Amino acid sequence: MPYSRLDSALAVQTPEGIEYILYPAGFAVRSCALAIDSFIQGALTFIFILAAGLFGRAMGIWFAFILAFAINWFYHSAFDILNRGQSPGKKMMGLRVVKGDGSPVSPGASFLRNLLRFADTFMFLYLIAFICMLVSPGFRRLGDWVADTLVVYADKAHNRFISPALKRSDMPWLSDFPIVFPSRQLGYEEKQAVLMFARRYPLLGKARSDEIAGLWAEELRPHGNEAPASAVLLGIARSINGGG
Repeated sequence: MPYSRLDSALAVQTPEGIEYILYPAGFAVRSCALAIDSFIQGALTFIFILAAGLFGRAMGIWFAFILAFAINWFYHSAFDILNRGQSPGKKMMGLRVVKGDGSPVSPGASFLRNLLRFADTFMFLYLIAFICMLVSPGFRRLGDWVADTLVVYADKAHNRFISPALKRSDMPWLSDFPIVFPSRQLGYEEKQAVLMFARRYPLLGKARSDEIAGLWAEELRPHGNEAPASAVLLGIARSINGGG
């Protein structure tokens, strides 16, 4: 059964007015990811304590306990920051941590959501986390509420990490711009970002459109193309859209 039938799609909007559809992960699949991560944490902790017992004089037992503490408290935050919101458990289950607007999770938000993990898992009963996720439209536990984060299905696992909220055909204004082929091949997420910019172009205004497009246009602009930044991205969107 597709996960989308079990979990509710959640529409969000960035400050620039770009619309996304996110697919939050439910309690069952997140529990499986947590079980995998807990096993890895336990294995790492056991290895460090065992090493301290074998090489106690050289290593020091307290050093091993400090490492075990760091694994317990910073394991998830480290992977959130260094691996684009995916711990080993989340990656195996096709999940990712993102901010509430669909953007990559920040170090501060990651640390806050994981700091409150002790409250969600009070007495190891996970009752608070279960109740919070049950009443939340985005299946958020307490840490997610406070840090404004979501756990969603990742693009590579389910091809639905971020999906366009509108159809490609809803961009008749693209025909006013010449087709532009980008200077390099674009990935799936990059194509979706360009198309979503094109969809919101009439609502952003020319000045704001050029400001947003300027972040991408210089990297994707083909050699010799001197068009404004927004025109470059809209031309690339037209090429992605099959010339429509």
